[in-house]
Amino acid sequence: MKVGIVGMGLTPLRPLSPELSYKELVYEAAVKAYNECGINPRKDVDTFVTCAEDYIEGTSIFDEYTPDQLGGALKPNHTVTQDGLQGIIAACLQILTGNFNIAVVEAHVKSSNILTPDGIHLCALDPIYVRPLNLNPYFIAGLEYDRFLRVNMINGIECGEVVIKNKRNALKNPYACYGENLTLDDYLSSDPVSLPLLSADISQPADGACVFVLASEKVATSLNKEPIWISGFGWNSGSYNLDTREWFYLSYVEKAAKMAYQEADIKNPQKEIDFAEIDDTFSYKELQHLEALGIFTEGRVFAKLKEGAFHPEGEFPVNPSGGSLGMGYLYEATGLMRLFVACLQLKGKAGEFQLKKADKALVHSWRGLPTQSTACLIIERR
Repeated sequence: MKVGIVGMGLTPLRPLSPELSYKELVYEAAVKAYNECGINPRKDVDTFVTCAEDYIEGTSIFDEYTPDQLGGALKPNHTVTQDGLQGIIAACLQILTGNFNIAVVEAHVKSSNILTPDGIHLCALDPIYVRPLNLNPYFIAGLEYDRFLRVNMINGIECGEVVIKNKRNALKNPYACYGENLTLDDYLSSDPVSLPLLSADISQPADGACVFVLASEKVATSLNKEPIWISGFGWNSGSYNLDTREWFYLSYVEKAAKMAYQEADIKNPQKEIDFAEIDDTFSYKELQHLEALGIFTEGRVFAKLKEGAFHPEGEFPVNPSGGSLGMGYLYEATGLMRLFVACLQLKGKAGEFQLKKADKALVHSWRGLPTQSTACLIIERR
């Protein structure tokens, strides 16, 4: 049995949205998703999944506040405190039991309402040994970035190339809000945050909401003549403790990717996948993730970057949408945003950032600092 994506909606991302509540953002995305597949959520949907974190929302037991704007009142609802891509996997698993035919997955964020994001990150750190140091959480990314540069014997210019590529790609994406034409000098002159990490290496927060409608193979084509099929998925988590985690190689990403490739019967991801939308919360993470995902291994990532392989017209396009660096960072909704733009490519509806060949894609997410939690999805047109 397969699971199809039959409807989807995303609000254009913005740094500020003072005239809208999170409920209005979710409602707008939900209406778009339901209209695409012609369903009435109150009658047709069997189960709803929300991806949310109470600390980010500022409200305890936040999932009680999501059913109304989704049309899910008095229906089965549950919350996954993870990135939205893990919510997609949770909905797939429900459908694959055979007890559900239609599932809705939602994630959103009003980043502009979060007054103390550093304080939220601190609460995720070990309360005995790390949190009392009261350090800016970006020091974790700075340490990991420094280790990444030293092991690979590079100086950070490569990560600047990632920033320039993704922000330039975003200029063609109408959903993106941080697209710009940068030079390497612009990148190198950005403010230091936690050296070697610069402000330009960090994706900036945005406001937005995303909703997906998934359906079993039995009903998918009756709701959408050309659904996007989920042919494989995988997930994994490493250590949340800073002193027990691997700081260089991301084995948890490798395990999640292998799980997804095996389910999708992919033997050579570089040859069998047309493009990838992968996590770039920080510039160096795009390169680090590419290697762990098994796309280009044994140090070939840097050579391929230099050849321009990851550009939209290159051998293996990576984040043609602009990624989080160009579109904006959506906390728990980041993975859904990435899945949305990948589906646009497969549908041939990506407009100015449409790729020439887009039949099969890898979508990847990382939950962000300080986690080692990740998910992978393989999607295809048929």
